[in-house]
Amino acid sequence: QVMGFVSFSFFFSFFCRKSLSRSSVRSRMSLKSSKAYNSLQKGAVVWDPKPLQVKKIFEALKKGLNEYLEAHQAELDYLSGRHKDTKRNSRLSSSLSPLQKQIRSVERYIRKLEFHISKVEELYEAYCIQCRLRDGATNMKHAFSLSPSTKASRESLVELYKNFQECTEDMCFIEGALEVHLGEFHLKMKGLVGFARLCPGDQYEVFVRLGRQKWRLKGKIETDDSQTWDEEEKIFIPNLHEKFEIKVTELRGLATILVGVVTCDSINFFTTKPQSIVVDITELGTIKLQLEVLW
Repeated sequence: QVMGFVSFSFFFSFFCRKSLSRSSVRSRMSLKSSKAYNSLQKGAVVWDPKPLQVKKIFEALKKGLNEYLEAHQAELDYLSGRHKDTKRNSRLSSSLSPLQKQIRSVERYIRKLEFHISKVEELYEAYCIQCRLRDGATNMKHAFSLSPSTKASRESLVELYKNFQECTEDMCFIEGALEVHLGEFHLKMKGLVGFARLCPGDQYEVFVRLGRQKWRLKGKIETDDSQTWDEEEKIFIPNLHEKFEIKVTELRGLATILVGVVTCDSINFFTTKPQSIVVDITELGTIKLQLEVLW
């Protein structure tokens, strides 16, 4: 038992040196963004990291960025082929300069995408390291709690708690830093679908929320069954933890009747092509909301 405690104490001291000697994750990261993201606002951080959700978003984000990279690489290959053809024909030399400018523009964009992907990977790798250190501190706290209480063990528990808190803070900070690289969602209102449920003259209000971001718009069913909305497009900043919440109410004079409230996960929106989203507002799907999302 003595040998076991000695070896465990040695491992604990090694763990503390590794975690304490590392320079703070926050001091190593530069967050160069003028936008006010929720997770980065002073006093707005909730110290409750969610590794599983972050992993899902990271994988979806990386897949979407690689799709953009492949599309622009294909465009560059096409333009490079045209460039070779024009060089063979001197009569087309006048169009060579604009083509070269287009090629250079695509090449610059590809470099930006490659840097973006590497930055996202770097952030996630740092996040995983802090997550493993945090899990290690949790396991060691549990192990110490099972052993007899001594002055040394109590001091060790205090140190472990400090390490646990540091890792938690660093994970939450990295989550905020990762949000800066999520891009934007452009939502377009396509209208309500309800067949017999929608009648000329009916008025509806649609309320879309993503974290602190809100979009409220009103629409009316016209006599020719078309729909008019006072606003048709809104930009949302993706959030690691929040889902889209959609609420639809029917306006009848001064009264409002709730049609339905639904939530929609944004994890599938990280793709190059615009997506048409149809959401069941009522439980039976008698009224649906159609949106177009472009990332």
